[in-house]
Amino acid sequence: MNSPAHLSAFWSDFIIVITVLMMVGCLALLFANSRGVVGESSDHVWDDDLRENNNPLPRWWFNLFVLTILFAAGYLALYPGLGNLPGRLGWSSTQQMHATLDSITAKRRAAFAALAGKDVASLSTDPAALSLGRAVFIGNCAGCHGADARGALGFPDLSDQDWLFGGAPEQIVASITHGREAQMPAFNGILSADALQALLDFVPYWSDAKLSPAKRSTGLQQFQQTCAACHGADGHGNQALGAPNLSDDIWLFGGSRERVRETILFGRHAQMPAHETILAPDEIRVVAAYVYSLSHTATTAAAGAQPPVPSAP
Repeated sequence: MNSPAHLSAFWSDFIIVITVLMMVGCLALLFANSRGVVGESSDHVWDDDLRENNNPLPRWWFNLFVLTILFAAGYLALYPGLGNLPGRLGWSSTQQMHATLDSITAKRRAAFAALAGKDVASLSTDPAALSLGRAVFIGNCAGCHGADARGALGFPDLSDQDWLFGGAPEQIVASITHGREAQMPAFNGILSADALQALLDFVPYWSDAKLSPAKRSTGLQQFQQTCAACHGADGHGNQALGAPNLSDDIWLFGGSRERVRETILFGRHAQMPAHETILAPDEIRVVAAYVYSLSHTATTAAAGAQPPVPSAP
């Protein structure tokens, strides 16, 4: 219970009076109903011969109610609950909360003090930093990228080497700190049916060596006119824009023909929220180190850290 010191004098007195009167009233009601004789009949009769008896409460039940009220009176004397009265122990949940936060803050400072002065690449080989980074990741990033960091439809896999905005330590820190936003424009109503068909016959199968030369040539020609400005002439993407590499077999929104058609016609919008007001700089550094370590499994294994948990098939 929080300290009620913010209450005005009127409301404090009001609460005290109402609480005390209720407790006294409960006691009075209990004692009033404790009188009587077992089997004493009342004047209530139903169906000619069904008479209601006016029995007192069983003694054990009566004693239990009295003890409950006495316990409440003792609790209110020791702890805050009666208006602005603090209680004889001087305890409050606010005071306890601040004490707990101070303890957590002290432990956190001690944990991060040992990591001071290390850059993200160095932290990615430190088991203590990786443990802290994983804890921050689970609490703040797993909701989108998954507990195993393998992402989902529309959320990037952070455990591979495919990066939309770059996977260098400083780029990961920038992504976490300031967030990222990428926009794929919609081409519905802009592309002709033949142009759309050429792209759909080529883009989803770019990495497929079995794609016919004719479809590859026609599709690449249309790609140069429509998509190369963002994704590059070779389809390797542009990290400055967050435009993905289309020449591999890694897809953010799905690589099936239907998914690619949906992306081309209606566009895509992806946004990574900024965490600079959510996480402290030390937390950003360790979570960036953890994310960096996921795509450098040899380094992570050498540091004794656990590799990402395999995703379900």
